[in-house]
Amino acid sequence: PVGAVGILHAGLIPLLVLKLKTETDGIQELILDTLSNCLRVEASEALATGAITILKEKLTNSSVAIRSKAACVLLEIGTHTEGKSVVCEEVIPVLVNLLEDADPEVQAGATGALMFATVKPQGRFAALGAEAIPPLLKLVAEETSKARLSAIKTLTMLAELPEGRKTLLDHTDTFQQCLNDPCEAVKRAAKIAISVIKWKP
Repeated sequence: PVGAVGILHAGLIPLLVLKLKTETDGIQELILDTLSNCLRVEASEALATGAITILKEKLTNSSVAIRSKAACVLLEIGTHTEGKSVVCEEVIPVLVNLLEDADPEVQAGATGALMFATVKPQGRFAALGAEAIPPLLKLVAEETSKARLSAIKTLTMLAELPEGRKTLLDHTDTFQQCLNDPCEAVKRAAKIAISVIKWKP
C-alpha cells in the first residue's frame, strides 16, 4: 500500500496508463498489476487519463494474462463511485462477452467488475440490455467456477429489476443447488438471491 501511495503522489498514473499503448506484452502485464494496486487507493487520475478506453481495448487482447489483468484493473476502478459510472457507460457489453471466456481468471475478473458496475441502476439496465443473465447463470451452475460468488451477487442485483426478476424466477433451482455449497459465502449469497427473486411487490 505504501508503494501504491508513493506512485500516486509521484504522479506516475497517467504515464503508466499511456505506456499500455506502446509497451510489449510482458511490460503491459507489469503495468496492469501496478495499476490494479494503485487504483485500490485512488482512481480519479486514471479516469482523467482515459484509462477506461485503453483498458476496454485490452479486454479483447489475444493474451489471456492481459485480458485477465485488465478486467482486474476495471474491477478496482469499479470500487470507486466515479469509476462505477464510467464502467456502466462504456464497458459492460465487453465484460458480458468475457463471462464466456475460455480462461477462468478472465471470467472471474470480468464477473467481479460487472458486480461492482451493477451496484448502480444504470449498470443493471446496461447488463440486462447486454443479456448478461444466461452467461451468469452458467457460471453459478459450475461448481468449480472461480466467478461463482460474484455471479450470484450480480444476478441478485439484476433481480431487483422487474424484468430481471421475471427471467430469474424460472431459474431458482440453479440457486437452490448452491445452498449445499461447502463455501459459506456462496450459501449465504444464494439464500439472499432466492429471497430477492421470489419477492413479490
